[in-house]
Amino acid sequence: MRHHRLALCAEHFLDWFVSYTQRTIEEFHMFSSSDRLLVAVSGGKDSLALWDTLARLGYQADGLYIGLGIGGDEGYSAASQGKAQAFADAHGLTLHVVDIKKTYGESIPELARRTGRGRGKPCSVCGLVKRHVMNRVTLEGGYAALATGHNLDDEAAVLLQNTLRWQTGYLARQAPVLEATHPGLARKVKPFCRLYERETAAYALVRGIDYIYDECPHASGATTIFYKELLNRLEGHSPGTRHSFYLDFLRAKKKGQLLLPAEEEPDLHPCQQCGQPTTAPGLCAFCRLWA
Repeated sequence: MRHHRLALCAEHFLDWFVSYTQRTIEEFHMFSSSDRLLVAVSGGKDSLALWDTLARLGYQADGLYIGLGIGGDEGYSAASQGKAQAFADAHGLTLHVVDIKKTYGESIPELARRTGRGRGKPCSVCGLVKRHVMNRVTLEGGYAALATGHNLDDEAAVLLQNTLRWQTGYLARQAPVLEATHPGLARKVKPFCRLYERETAAYALVRGIDYIYDECPHASGATTIFYKELLNRLEGHSPGTRHSFYLDFLRAKKKGQLLLPAEEEPDLHPCQQCGQPTTAPGLCAFCRLWA
C-alpha cells in the first residue's frame, strides 16, 4: 500500500484492515459497541467485507438485501441475493430481504419503463427506492444506524464530481456520518470511507468471502465510474492523492475553512401515504412514483 508506505502479508493485512476500520468508527463517532446496526448488503465485495468486519469486531449487525428484480429469476439480482444469503448462513447472521416486486408490485426495470424515468436506465428510480426502503427498515427495526460499504474511491469520486460542478449543497452534506436530522430519518454511517476499493477487495479475497464480481448491468457509463478512472490516473502518478483529497476536504470542512452554505433545516412533514418525512405536499417522491 504505497499511500501508507506499508507492505503486509495476508495475516497482518487482515489485522490492519479490521483495526483501521475500528479507528475510523471511533474517529468519526459512528456508533458504540452497544448499538444495533443494519448493514446495507448488495452481495458485492464492499458490503460483505463490511458486514464481516463489523461481526469480527463484535458489533451487533444484521444485513438488509433489497431485491431489485434486475435480470429476471436467474439474473444479476438473483445471483447477488444468493451471495448475500450464503454469507449470512455461513456466519450465523440475520439477513432481512425486501423483494421490491413482491412488496410493491413491480421490479425496478418495470417501474422505470412504466414511469419513463432515467431514459431507459433505471438508476434514478433504483436510488430513490433503495433510500426509501433502507430508511424504513432501519427505523422499523429500531437500529441505531444504517451502515453502507461506501469506500474511499466512492467518496472521492463523488467529491470530485461535486467540486468540479461547485455543487455546494452536496459538498456541505458529504460526510462519513449523516446524522438523523428528523425522527423519521435514519442515521447513516460509512465505516470504509478511508479504505481504498483495492483494499476492500484484497480483504474479501484473503478472507475467502464469496461475492458477486459482476457490476450491475445498468452501471455501464455511470458518471461516477468516469471520475474514479480520473482519480486512478492521478493516483498512479502520485500515490495517496485520493486519500489526501478526501481527508483534507473533511479536515477543512470541520475547521470551517470552506465557503459552503449553512445547512438549512428543510420543512419536513409526513407523507400522507407512507408516513416518511418529505418536503413535497401530499405524497413523497417514492409514493408518487408508484402512483
